[in-house]
Amino acid sequence: MYRNDGKYKPFEKKVWLSSPTMYPDSMDYVMEAYKTNWMSTVGKNISEVEKMACEKVGCKYAVALSCGTAALHMAVKLAGVKRGDKVFCSDMTFDATVNPVVYEGGVPIFIDTEYDTWNMDPMAIEKAFEIYPDVRVVVVAHLYGTPGKIDEIKAICDKHGAVIVEDAAESFGATYQGICTHGVDTQTGSFGTYNAISFNGNKIISGSSGGMLLTDDEEAANKVRKWSTQSRENAPWYQHEELGYNYRMSNLIAGVVRGQMPHLEEHIGQKKTIYERYKEGFKGIPVKMNPYDAEKSEPNFWLSCLIIEEDAMCKQVRGECEALYNPEHGKSCPTEILEALSGINAEGRPIWKPMHMQPIYRMNEFVTREGNGWAKTNAYINVSLGGVDGRPLDVGMDIFHRGLCLPSDNKMTEKQQDRIIEVVNACFK
Repeated sequence: MYRNDGKYKPFEKKVWLSSPTMYPDSMDYVMEAYKTNWMSTVGKNISEVEKMACEKVGCKYAVALSCGTAALHMAVKLAGVKRGDKVFCSDMTFDATVNPVVYEGGVPIFIDTEYDTWNMDPMAIEKAFEIYPDVRVVVVAHLYGTPGKIDEIKAICDKHGAVIVEDAAESFGATYQGICTHGVDTQTGSFGTYNAISFNGNKIISGSSGGMLLTDDEEAANKVRKWSTQSRENAPWYQHEELGYNYRMSNLIAGVVRGQMPHLEEHIGQKKTIYERYKEGFKGIPVKMNPYDAEKSEPNFWLSCLIIEEDAMCKQVRGECEALYNPEHGKSCPTEILEALSGINAEGRPIWKPMHMQPIYRMNEFVTREGNGWAKTNAYINVSLGGVDGRPLDVGMDIFHRGLCLPSDNKMTEKQQDRIIEVVNACFK
């Protein structure tokens, strides 16, 4: 049990990490689909949300699909990944970023994280191309709504002739400006040749499920429209000449998304306010908020996260499915803080466990900016490996060890957030 157990009264209703925000008119388009009997994978809602996504992101074509993972799968397939092909992938992300590579028989090679944005390290990917010069596909994710250094990554990929698949599932509405955009704010989801966004239940815009493939390539969009409807040929009967998938978004889900879309900027503003209030509330304790480059990017602030300073960490050990820690005066750890949040009926989460630490991918190769070339991480050992100039050799593992996701629901009241801030502060007393 955490040290402050019983001191703070639990919330009567749970404060969630991030839950859907519905409005009085949220079901209007869904009911329109119901009343007009357009209940399947065709209908006005689908075409409208595709149009809205294109207008927001700035791409030419969007294909509405059943989920973000389906969009990523279609993107990987479009990128030409074949059995045995090595593919560079973000390491600290949800496994939906990586699994589609394996669906197509590809072999993920994980690229370490950098501290500035908690995303793929451009120096590590440059090193990876030195080790594996024949790689032609790179899957890049933007963690927790914060854009990675996508201009640097894109420049490296262009130099090596590699296609970018951009996983913007968590960053819809976030913008980035850099060399490749000539200083103009550009939406994430438009930097890759093929891009994916998600409307999962906890995302900043939710359809309960759903996702989209975004591209400027009309032929690619048409291929996905065909593949996602079981690859049916233009024939009077069901004619199939290539492998297909049941991936198309339903007109009902599209109706929910259509009602949500106009609220995107409102949600981003609410999430940013939550982030800033946490940042102010934690000034007296040895933690920092998840970082971003304010000069180049504007996150959508989907999740607010913190990382504990190294010398303020109490002892913590994580196994495959459980964690232990030893409370220390003036120190804490993610496990203790998450227990404290749970004790007041608030939902927090650990940082994404890096892919190279996952049992399913532990034997896949893993590249840091020092160019290791192989994952040697034992998930039971949670220490900062000695690197250059005191910098941990394995950045993703270090962030996972010291970081956590805070309750970030945009329906959380200031009073609720104040209690959460008090509880986190108390963990360091």
